[in-house]
Amino acid sequence: MKHFQFVLVLAIAFNVWECGDSKFGERGEMSPRRRRCYDGSVPQRLKKRERKVLLDGSSSGEVCHRLYPRVSCCPTRKTAYQILHRRDARIFSTNNTECGRLLEEIKCARCSPNGQVLFHSPDTDKMPHREPDLPRLCQEFCREFYYTCRGHIPELFQADVDEFCQYYGRRDASLCFPDFQRKQPQRQDSNYLEDEKLEDISRKQKHNCYCAQEVLSGLRQPVAVVHCGDGSQRLFVLEREGIVRILNHNLELIKEPFLDIHKLVQNGLKGGDERGLLSLAFHPNYRKNGKLYVSYTTNQERWAIGPHDHILRVVEYTVSRKNPNQVDTRTVRVLMEVAELHRKHLGGQLLFSPDGLLHIILGDGMITLDDMEEMDGLSDFTGSVLRVDTDTDCCTSPYSIPRNNPYFNSTNQPPEIFAHGLHDPGRCAVDRVWAENGSFLILCTDASGKNSTAGRILEIAKGRDYENEPSVYDLQSSGGVPPVGGFIYRGCQSRRLYGSYVFGDKNGNLRTLQKSTLSTSASGEQWQEKSLCLGSAGACSSMLVGHILGFGEDELGEVYILASSKSMVQSNSGKLYKLVDPKRPYAPKECQRQVEPPELLMTACSRHCKNGHCTPTGKCCCSPGWEGPFCRIAKCEPACRNGGVCMEPNKCLCKSGYSGAQCEKSEGDMPNDQEKDGILDHFIDMTSYLLDLTSYIV
Repeated sequence: MKHFQFVLVLAIAFNVWECGDSKFGERGEMSPRRRRCYDGSVPQRLKKRERKVLLDGSSSGEVCHRLYPRVSCCPTRKTAYQILHRRDARIFSTNNTECGRLLEEIKCARCSPNGQVLFHSPDTDKMPHREPDLPRLCQEFCREFYYTCRGHIPELFQADVDEFCQYYGRRDASLCFPDFQRKQPQRQDSNYLEDEKLEDISRKQKHNCYCAQEVLSGLRQPVAVVHCGDGSQRLFVLEREGIVRILNHNLELIKEPFLDIHKLVQNGLKGGDERGLLSLAFHPNYRKNGKLYVSYTTNQERWAIGPHDHILRVVEYTVSRKNPNQVDTRTVRVLMEVAELHRKHLGGQLLFSPDGLLHIILGDGMITLDDMEEMDGLSDFTGSVLRVDTDTDCCTSPYSIPRNNPYFNSTNQPPEIFAHGLHDPGRCAVDRVWAENGSFLILCTDASGKNSTAGRILEIAKGRDYENEPSVYDLQSSGGVPPVGGFIYRGCQSRRLYGSYVFGDKNGNLRTLQKSTLSTSASGEQWQEKSLCLGSAGACSSMLVGHILGFGEDELGEVYILASSKSMVQSNSGKLYKLVDPKRPYAPKECQRQVEPPELLMTACSRHCKNGHCTPTGKCCCSPGWEGPFCRIAKCEPACRNGGVCMEPNKCLCKSGYSGAQCEKSEGDMPNDQEKDGILDHFIDMTSYLLDLTSYIV
């Protein structure tokens, strides 16, 4: 009887396990079938030795084992490796780090114990033309995949995000990919907390204040602080005279500048003169292609004739192949040049949005209608936000126009314009967190009018005319002090500041804007402004003193402040502060990041393209006179004759007995045997001399 009861209990347990497997995926979602692999076979449990290797292994075949650590359709690492490196999956190819991470996860769907449901659901069986390499994606993952990889695999994303995710995604409650728990690896190192340097900041503030921790002093006219997003946790400080300096992950200043173009930059010396180095933006795929974009004012000879005062120039550079902490200035390419009449209202900020497009924000330059007639059309870009795509393989143009720009097919407006009607834009910032509808937020500070000192904050959107468009917030209480644009805080150290737009004014006052859904407006939202309190030097060990010059942001979203206790034109008076929350957790897990040392540029194009330049997508564009895949073949026009070889552009190396530019001239008969013997003896003598010289040197 006991034996029968044991068998009965075992049968019931087995039946429950089977039902659980048939109804639920790894995330507890309903599934219409039992667990089956892509080909219909039963998934297998990984052996203990296969699980053990996950702890210390690093080959790409183990990616799938980490995602499906117990039951998998890839029981060996070899099988998983073959899945990840399938030759027929042409879409799974990109140089972008974030996109590549998502693509590796998607490849592992064929190792999923739910593979048959992910690839062969009743919905997909009705779609014979559906791409078989993609499983049925969960909506949240689908949108993340779309916006992360759209700029890097354009052939896959021919529709907008809603159409794409309706086609490849799953809206019902059945199983979808990823059918595993997506966890970010937690690492022990944290070079941004700097808690050992901040212990003197009191955590028992009486008031709801923050601290401005001094990081660096002695800066010469600093204008901006940016990061390159390559995991190295470096900060790049821009100085107006044309120099960019690096702070390493320990916030120590590197002696040699990252970029020095002070000989090209026309710098303003008087108060209110905005000329100089204006902005720096790193390409989203900077880690692979080494591209960065710089804007500055200049006035070189070829622009010397005309009514303008200076030229605002936007250029592309590439980092040095030999030193990741220096730019190779020989790689310069000019994107655009805009003639401007006055030395105020310049703008000039460069900003990459999450979709990989470059935004160029320009002020109105205080130009009137009479000025525009005198400029003869050279001021079409002023007061506008331009949007261009730098990921182009076209060698004749450094950028292309996105097809969804509002004036793409217009004959009256330049197609680069994304929005217009700006006056004196300060710094603009993009929110790292996407909205639920897949859009992203860009906020800019600006003047309320052409001759107004009152400030406003704008939400930049496609096709808007901000001469008539209402602002997000009007700074009525600024007292005529121009606003200084900041960042939307998405750092990990201050939970109470998370999601707030942090900005300030020239007088050193800090403020925040936060969205509120309690409004009765049609949009259901409004922005609420609050003063941001900074603690005293006694409570914070240091305090912000002087005028605010600008803001910065590091890789983790922490905010930095540039300030000066003296006028901007006085040298070495600039300071860099970090905004610190004294009520922060001691060591938040989300702040823990491992420092990745900057890598040398090692793409195929950078190694082999010797007589041309590389596009951001890795194509080698040849300089005049060169051709071939990597510009190694010289062109001679007309071609060399009589067996001559083109060694340099339009320069032939002729065979013996011929001469001329194309080896077209004959110099008589070929040398006789005696002359040949003499030439051979001379060659032997020279070879012996070189061998003797080499042995002497050694």
